[in-house]
Amino acid sequence: MPLRIAITVGDPRGIGPEIVEKVLQDPPPGADFVVLGPDDIVARYQVPGIGVGKMVSGGAQLQSAGELTGRAVEQAARMAMDGEIQAMVTGPAEKRALHAAGFEYPGHTEWLAALAGGVDVAMMLAAEGLRVVLVTTHIPLSQVLQDLTVERVVRVGRITRQALGDWFGIPDARLAVCAVNPHAGEGGLFGDEDDTVLAPAAAQLDAAGPLPADTVFLKASRGEFHAVLAPYHDVGMTAIKMVSFGKGVNVTLGLPFVRTSPDHGTAFDIAGRGIADPASMRKAVELAIELAARGTHATAPGG
Repeated sequence: MPLRIAITVGDPRGIGPEIVEKVLQDPPPGADFVVLGPDDIVARYQVPGIGVGKMVSGGAQLQSAGELTGRAVEQAARMAMDGEIQAMVTGPAEKRALHAAGFEYPGHTEWLAALAGGVDVAMMLAAEGLRVVLVTTHIPLSQVLQDLTVERVVRVGRITRQALGDWFGIPDARLAVCAVNPHAGEGGLFGDEDDTVLAPAAAQLDAAGPLPADTVFLKASRGEFHAVLAPYHDVGMTAIKMVSFGKGVNVTLGLPFVRTSPDHGTAFDIAGRGIADPASMRKAVELAIELAARGTHATAPGG
């Protein structure tokens, strides 16, 4: 029986509908697809669609876009939890619209964790030659040092190692921990968090580090490590996008089902012009098929 993959088109005002359409014009093999989004958009695809309502115009457009995006994600998550699909791929969404519609999560990662029953999750960015997992995600930089604890780093590291084994076929994965301070703190000269938080966490995980950000991603891209644990959002995102912007894939680790997404946003500035590059969406669909086909799903240890 073929795999069944759900694709949400994301914010209907952005490039999500276009890149989904381009991918489905020549779909990757190995799965059947169902698309979720606004009624008029899903009706134009040559695959089964589930309409979640009609977009409104005028002053309510922001909230309407958020509502339709949110309904599609929640419906796809329900289908995944019920075993109706084996993976979901989410199109790019705008957080402002989601918040206006009442979906007040920092991002898809935290949102899907709640929809799956409050499981522990981690956000991985995967590209050819590099995998980066964020220890903290969508929080202000001023809050990073408050949230960066030994327990949190260890939890994310364990989710990562289990996912690499279950989903990517890499048992006993080699992990590295990226430092949070310049030169890994230089023995406390530039901050002690690397010595007091990241070093003990790395030891518990049997991981390398903490290693300075200006070298650890290069070492990983050369094959020394299977994944790097990045202490905050931008240091990890910058590394992955420098290596493979437009071809990277966001993977939510720890869920009881596979979820991937492209590595870019809504790109409102080019929406509707027919020039959006579907490469990252295609990679996200291909990786969802690959991971789902392994037949096991990575979950948080003990979860």
